[in-house]
Amino acid sequence: MVRQLARLFLVLTMLVVTALPATAADTDRPLLLGTTTSVDNSGLLGPLLAAFRAETGIAVRTVVRGTGAILQLGRSGDCDVVLVHHPDAETAFVAGGNGIARHPVMTSRFLIVGPESDPANISKAPDSKAALARIAAGPFEFISRGDQSGTNAAERGLWTRAGLAPWTTRGDWYRETGAGMGATLNMASVLSAYTFTESGSWTNFANRGDLAILFEGGPQLSNPYAIIPIAPDRHPHVAADSAQSLVNWLTGPVGQAFIADFRVDGAYPFAPVRAPRRSPAR
Repeated sequence: MVRQLARLFLVLTMLVVTALPATAADTDRPLLLGTTTSVDNSGLLGPLLAAFRAETGIAVRTVVRGTGAILQLGRSGDCDVVLVHHPDAETAFVAGGNGIARHPVMTSRFLIVGPESDPANISKAPDSKAALARIAAGPFEFISRGDQSGTNAAERGLWTRAGLAPWTTRGDWYRETGAGMGATLNMASVLSAYTFTESGSWTNFANRGDLAILFEGGPQLSNPYAIIPIAPDRHPHVAADSAQSLVNWLTGPVGQAFIADFRVDGAYPFAPVRAPRRSPAR
């Protein structure tokens, strides 16, 4: 009788364990990070995640899209953690219960680039609003991502502050690629047009043609990045422990030092939030 009860208890225990939802450790899968094209284009992402794996043993797979698309993947639970750059959207994402918290990681700088001859003379503009107004007044060709990315949102914010909304008028001078930063920079290079980019992508972009940085600087052109773990109470399948490990590593001394030391051709495209800003990327 005792032996039968013990056997029954073992069977019931096995059934309960089988019925429990798989945790991140049970699934034995890589951490899934959703991040932006600007981080990927910079060349930082691969070596950064390789260093994280070497220290923690946690493998990371990435999905690369614009910030808007990445946050949507986070809402649907299709990634474990996101690294993006649109503070207002990130705050709304967390407030909506989709993420646990927003953790600042690093900043880059937004730039207005264009033909070195600078026909709109934006390099002499007093601020970014005036720079865009000079392009529109020409009008001179401007290439926008038009893809709801963090860079596209920042660009539209500057146009709005200048009292302009060229994406609504659809003039021939304002073109939207609906693509990432690399494709947009390539089009601007081919057409010798102005465009709005950020230092991470620009530093690692080889096909510049006659493009040059013509306007930069000022608080409105700061580009902060943050990492947000997806809320496990909304999506129980997410690898919450591994996601938190990545957050801790990126915002801790090792990850911050890695970002501080990352260079492309001698330039530092990113400044970590807990280390001195390096010299400007050119």
